[in-house]
Amino acid sequence: MGTEWTDRIVSERMTVDREFSTRVQSSRFSSQEWSLIMTATEFEIENPDDPETARMVANTDKIDQILPELENVRSQVGAMGGAPGGDDSSGGFLDSIKGALGMGGGGSHDAEREAAEALTQEYAEELQSRLEENGRWEGICATAAE
Repeated sequence: MGTEWTDRIVSERMTVDREFSTRVQSSRFSSQEWSLIMTATEFEIENPDDPETARMVANTDKIDQILPELENVRSQVGAMGGAPGGDDSSGGFLDSIKGALGMGGGGSHDAEREAAEALTQEYAEELQSRLEENGRWEGICATAAE
C-alpha cells in the first residue's frame, strides 16, 4: 500500500495537530516527546475498499525503537530544571544504566508504549472524523485501496 493517500491529507493533519495539542498537553508526554512518537507512527486504513467500515489506525510497531530516545528527552528536560511530562519520571542516572543493561525499567517502557499507542489511536480517530466531516473520507479510502 503506497503513501499517496497520506500526501493528500496534509491540511487535515495540520488542523488535527493544532486541535490535538491541548490533548497532548494533558497527557503524560511533552510536545517534544509527542513529536518523536509521531515520527515513529504510521497511519493506515484498514478495509479501505469499504468506506463504511474502513477505519484509520495508528501503526505503532516502530515505537519501541524510540522509547530510549523518549527517556533521553526527559532526562535533558530534567537536567535543565524542567518537569518531565509524567509523574512517573525516570529515577535518574542509575535507572538509565539499569535500563541500558536490561535490568528493570521495562515496566516503564510498557507504560510508555501503551500510553503512546492509546494517544496515537485517538489521533487517528480524530483525523478520520475530520476527513469524514470534510467529505474526503471516501476518496482517501479509494486512493488507499489502489
